[in-house]
This record gives sequence, C-alpha cells and structure tokens, in this order.
Amino acid sequence: MQHELPKLGYGYEALEPYIDAQTMEIHHSKHHQTYVNKLNESLAGLPAFQDKSVLELLQNLDSIPEESRVAIRNNGGGHYNHSLFWEYMAPIGQGGEASPALLQKINESFGSLDAMKESFGKAALGRFGSGWAWLLADPSGKISIVSSANQDSPVSEGLHPILCLDVWEHAYYLKYQNRRPDYIAAWWNVVNWNKVTEDFAKITENK
Repeated sequence: MQHELPKLGYGYEALEPYIDAQTMEIHHSKHHQTYVNKLNESLAGLPAFQDKSVLELLQNLDSIPEESRVAIRNNGGGHYNHSLFWEYMAPIGQGGEASPALLQKINESFGSLDAMKESFGKAALGRFGSGWAWLLADPSGKISIVSSANQDSPVSEGLHPILCLDVWEHAYYLKYQNRRPDYIAAWWNVVNWNKVTEDFAKITENK
C-alpha cells in the first residue's frame, strides 16, 4: 500500500487563535507529508512490508530488516503520531467533554482533571529537544502519562495512546517562539475530548 497524508476534519484556520493557520498548514502539508513520502521510500525495497498498516509496522519493528528499521521507525512514527495528533484536536466548541467513565479513571490516577493536565504539561515541558507527550490507557482503565523523544511512539512498546501533544518546535514556533509553556496551556482549548473518550472506551472494552 502507498501510505497517504490523511485529510483533516477541519480547516487550517479552525483552531485559531490557539493554533494558528499558517503553522497548521505547514505542519500538515509539509512536515507530515514529508514523513509519509519518506516512509513510502523506505518501504520501496521491502515488498513483504508494503501491505502493512503504519500501526502494524510500528508494533513489529523488530521484524523489519535492520538496515531499514530506523528509517521506518522515524518516518512511520512521524506519520502515525501526527495522524493521531490531528484527530485529538477540534475547533472551539466541538471537542466535547471527557466521559464520566474517563473522568473517574483520571480522578483515580491523578486526583482531578486539573492535576492530570498539570502532570501532562510537565511531561510536555520536560521533554528535552523534540518529542511528544502522551496520555495512555491500559485495558484495566488505568491512565498514565509518558513523553517520547523525536518520532518514537508508545505503540512500539505495546502501549495505548488516548491523547498526544507534539512538542517539536515546528508545532508552535511561528506563534509562540520559545514559549512552549504558553503553547501547552493554549492547546487544552482545542483538545477533542470526544475522540479521547472514544479511544479510551475502545481500549477498556477490549480487555
């Protein structure tokens, strides 16, 4: 299969004023597209892996020939992580709220939604250089937070993301420059809690 750039469910300007339209357009049409292109290039000489989804590739990195593994890890991760990132955001007023079941698990794990946001923000702010912050769930419903470097993805470790934030500078520099804390705080205004709730339910229902 040829991996393709996913279409957004909203316009580039839809997350204004929190995520600016120019950043969204460059981030999606340039950065994400480059990961897709390079992933396809990396798979060109690997016919046995060309029918695999990007998730299957990332979940089975050890099966990929060593000479191609890093490229597929980096570019497949870039493709997969960004595909999730777009879905975990929604225009103002369209993101809904966390479900009672999800809120209950967040409260059990962190004490409150605000405390979870604070812990998540620390993970995002504390990631040195480029990377991601992740909210994860396991089949028992336990909620946890991790950060990952570069385009590494928790799915390669058998983990289940239900929310992610891109903290590469290209995700925020045009609007926020070096003010990563301001970007993180603003981003909560466009979180798609409907999608977070949906993914949490899928993971816990399949236990």
